[in-house]
Amino acid sequence: MVRTDRHAPRGHLVSTERAWVGDLVRDGNGRRAIVTDVRAGGTVWVLRPPTGGGPCWETDDPESLQILAPSGGGDNR
Repeated sequence: MVRTDRHAPRGHLVSTERAWVGDLVRDGNGRRAIVTDVRAGGTVWVLRPPTGGGPCWETDDPESLQILAPSGGGDNR
């Protein structure tokens, strides 16, 4: 798989590939998270803290999710 990167605001590099279930990401507010679900026909991403439990949160902006470590879960993206 070829991954194409682009520069985002503040000089961050982000993948043009969308985050998917199991990926470790950084959201638009700088919080690290694991994607636990993609709902509503692929319009809502459900996130949880990577460690220690805690409340889940959602985003409807997948472009705001920077993939830090892909899950390696296959080609179901």
